[in-house]
Amino acid sequence: MSSSAKRSKLRHAARQDQFLEVIDRDTAMERFQQHLDLKPLGVETVRLLEALHRILASDIVAQVDVPGFDRSNVDGFALQSADTTGATEENPQTVKLNGEVLSPGIEPQHDVLSGTATTIATGAMVPRGADAVIMVEHTDVDDTSDVPTLIVRRAVAPAQHITFTGTDIAYGETILRSGQFLTSREIGVLAAVGLFEVAVYRRPRVAIISTGNEIIAPGEAMSPGAVFDSNDAIIAAAVEELGGHPVSLGVVPDEFKRLQAVIDEALEYDLIVLSGGTSKGAGDVSYRVVSRFDDPGIIVHGVALKPGKPVCLAVTNGKPVVILPGFPTSAIFTFHEFVAPVIRTYAGYSAEKKQSVMATLPLRVNSERGRTEYLLVGLTRTDSGLAAYPMGKGSGSVTTFSCADGFITIGQQTEIVEVGSTVSVQLLGQKLETADLFVMGSHCVGLDMLLGELQRRGLSIKVLHIGSTGGLAAVKRGECDIAGIHLMDPQTGMYNRPFLTPDLELLTGYRRMQGIVYRSSDIHFDGKSIQQVVEIALIDPMCTMVNRNFGSGTRILIDQLLDGKQPRGYAVQAKSHNAVATAIVQHRADWGMAIDTVAQQYGLGFIPFQEEHYDFVVLKKRLDCLALRKFRELLGKQQTQKRLQELGFRLQAKSAI
Repeated sequence: MSSSAKRSKLRHAARQDQFLEVIDRDTAMERFQQHLDLKPLGVETVRLLEALHRILASDIVAQVDVPGFDRSNVDGFALQSADTTGATEENPQTVKLNGEVLSPGIEPQHDVLSGTATTIATGAMVPRGADAVIMVEHTDVDDTSDVPTLIVRRAVAPAQHITFTGTDIAYGETILRSGQFLTSREIGVLAAVGLFEVAVYRRPRVAIISTGNEIIAPGEAMSPGAVFDSNDAIIAAAVEELGGHPVSLGVVPDEFKRLQAVIDEALEYDLIVLSGGTSKGAGDVSYRVVSRFDDPGIIVHGVALKPGKPVCLAVTNGKPVVILPGFPTSAIFTFHEFVAPVIRTYAGYSAEKKQSVMATLPLRVNSERGRTEYLLVGLTRTDSGLAAYPMGKGSGSVTTFSCADGFITIGQQTEIVEVGSTVSVQLLGQKLETADLFVMGSHCVGLDMLLGELQRRGLSIKVLHIGSTGGLAAVKRGECDIAGIHLMDPQTGMYNRPFLTPDLELLTGYRRMQGIVYRSSDIHFDGKSIQQVVEIALIDPMCTMVNRNFGSGTRILIDQLLDGKQPRGYAVQAKSHNAVATAIVQHRADWGMAIDTVAQQYGLGFIPFQEEHYDFVVLKKRLDCLALRKFRELLGKQQTQKRLQELGFRLQAKSAI
């Protein structure tokens, strides 16, 4: 290729066509759905054992009575209740025992006449003539004569201990109706009326395609610049949850003809979902392939949403074709907004019942004017109600959606939602299930170990890593149970305790060494002192650091070390020690600050800087709650302390500051 042709290609790629028309969410939904026949796709008959979580396609009218006979509820004797009138321990009544013994599955051969009784077991058919059953423990048997006599020591009422024919289900009764979601309970009812198979709505078959040259399937070898395909797995699982049948067609690179062939193959299914390539920029092939359709083809391309602006909604031959954004959170969110309602309808599911709760926003939130923003939040209980913490990991995060409890909607014209605002949180699940233990503050692998052990012991746990300063503020406001912190008071050099208020208690944790981490093969840093590393970073224009997030204890140490200077990479903030190590291993940075334990895990070089105290702050009034008691007990166990030492941490004396 000539140099002029290369420049032309570069200019074309840099221009990146804009979206056709960015419209609001409701308009997008209306345009999309008006081209779809939104009703169940059809009916199929399946065996009862395969009907779990399917949707019933017709009313079920019982063709039998349940039970189909008068049934004894106890072990005892079938008799006429009138023969027991006035019977007591002191003044028993007597009747003659019939020679028949009835157990389940045996049809009675003899009627019960006045003055007689028949031995009967639980579940057995009550003989004609009997209108009650007396429990065996309220009787005795006198077998000294040729015809045994039953001694009745308690009176019974008519119908006592008998379930009569059709009491549960009567012949001709409608027991389940079309549209019923079949759980194990409904399956039991269907089996009780003798059904071997049942008519259910057909599950929509959903073709799932991931696109992108950088996307690789889980299980393949990782390479630089590659990303494991998480969209395929989560979309397939969501389709299954919604009553559909997911069909994964794998990962397709950004090659027009290959993707065209796969999409043409996918047209045999009921719905096609692609992720990635929805924009009109360089390398975005999905949009160009789908733009071939003109019946009507692309209906919506660009919705004023955050996350999810690039979503593309198309229909061909009445069949939905949706291109979701490639970033996981955007893909999941737009899937649930636009695709999920269609799958639910095709599968015969009723409209989703969305639940919402009111909560207080503990942080100020900035939003972009002109786009409706759906802000994912985690909910925690406080003394005054619920607090909604923004997850804040961005649309590229895989974990944001799974960790969130719900989301708040920020209108197109709103730029700022102030701290303390009351917001409505739409739950992602059917009900709110807050964690037993909510932990905020600084991340540490030692804390990961502790929380993992508590989880195995049955506690549900939610963690939000917002740095030591953020965690301390959150626990003061009662928004979390525990804050992991490592904050040094510059005036005294003491850790953590100077920051306590009278309402707070410090649980002694452990010590860990902070220092400079770097690739062991990097001769710039090997054998150097801390100050020499800083000098190199300031002099060498190619030497790049990775910083820590503002508010973390590590960031305070870094700023103390740099004394106001900002080397290359200073603005790049990682939210954990592991993230710092990963950036260095992947050559995105050359040095940063992390703890020695993480340096060892990643095989990095380490230059010690300062030993710090990592402790846990809690509200005194919550010390006796179950979850905190379990945490304190675990922290004090000798086995736990041994495991912390094995991870490279040093234990503090309980009186240590």
